[in-house]
Amino acid sequence: MSLDRRSVIKGALGAATLPALGGLPYRSARAQAANTIRIGVLNDQSGLYRDISGPGSTHAVQMAVRESGITQRGINVEVVQADHQNRPDVGSTVARQWYDQNGIDVIVDVPTSSVALAVSTITREKNKLFINSGAATSDLTGPACSPNTIHWTYDTYMLGKGTGGAMVAAGGRTWFFITADYAFGHALERDTTAFVNAAGGRVLGGVRTPFPGTTDFSSFLQQAQRSRANVIGLANAGGDTINSIKQAAEFRITRGGTKLAGLLVFVTDVHSLGLEVAQGLVVTESFYWDLNDRTRAFTQRLGQMPGNLRPSMVQAGCYSGVLHYLKAVAEMGVAAAKASGAEAATRMKAMPTSDDAFGEGTIRADGRKIHPAYLFEVKTPAESRGAWDYYKLISTIPANEAFRPLTEAACPLVRS
Repeated sequence: MSLDRRSVIKGALGAATLPALGGLPYRSARAQAANTIRIGVLNDQSGLYRDISGPGSTHAVQMAVRESGITQRGINVEVVQADHQNRPDVGSTVARQWYDQNGIDVIVDVPTSSVALAVSTITREKNKLFINSGAATSDLTGPACSPNTIHWTYDTYMLGKGTGGAMVAAGGRTWFFITADYAFGHALERDTTAFVNAAGGRVLGGVRTPFPGTTDFSSFLQQAQRSRANVIGLANAGGDTINSIKQAAEFRITRGGTKLAGLLVFVTDVHSLGLEVAQGLVVTESFYWDLNDRTRAFTQRLGQMPGNLRPSMVQAGCYSGVLHYLKAVAEMGVAAAKASGAEAATRMKAMPTSDDAFGEGTIRADGRKIHPAYLFEVKTPAESRGAWDYYKLISTIPANEAFRPLTEAACPLVRS
């Protein structure tokens, strides 16, 4: 994947624009580079995760740069973006080129857990920083934790506890999983299964679907239906989840009392499905644009999103993570932040987090960002008051309960 396929977007937005380094005298160019933080937004720009991350994540990062006030301190910021195509080999190649050839200091977003795990390893090797918002696997703060990686927005433990736990409590005692066959799907099935079993439920079976590339889920849904499970757990995301739910509606699978558990459903997915199809789904998110006055203010400042969509929790996480990182850079200095991604992560962990998207929070020693999670039910068409009014709040999972306890993380960074 060549660098000329990436869109380079200057992060010093507003009235000022960064000059091209090639047009400066040699010494000035070196000084400019030494005083420039370079942020790489690496995600799915063209595939099934585009709406939840994609150009919208870059848009959110740009706003974080503006609102950080860091350019008013004389610090330059450059933002670049690339499409990893949901492939670990492509994501790894881009990450290495960015770190080795382009002076990128921090990579942000990276949906698709297999790509995120690879980027985390490379980031540690290069002593840079990785702020993950898009990938879900809880292994990023478990066996695969790194002093150079912060897992910001959500993870499979949070999803399993929220949606999985709620479905069992509502009577869904037997489960059949339809699982995307890669790191994310495996982790989500694993973590949800633990909550199902702990609540006295049983998993009757499951099937793994090729990723990416599966569009027809009919045979998998029929297999799940034949199991006679109370709940069909969809351990997938984005376009896969949308297609699964649409096809389940076409086959009238839920007419016999079987429930669908969309274990990772974003507000953009609900928008694509429409309330007629999505109504009644129980979802777990850590951000919703209409949750409170602060989230509404954040969404209003964000302005028109690519595709005229509302921000997903992944995109909100990109904003929040970069805003906090730039606060740390302002405190520790550009030179120190560029010299060691691990030290930048340590400084971020030492500082409380605060922003309009997620409110107040902290970052643990294992790199897990801590904030509340929210259990929502998708509204009926009659309940919705207008465009994007899709969720009603069922319950709040407190920050200290939403994520896996540190004592259970199996992260080498925190072992006694």
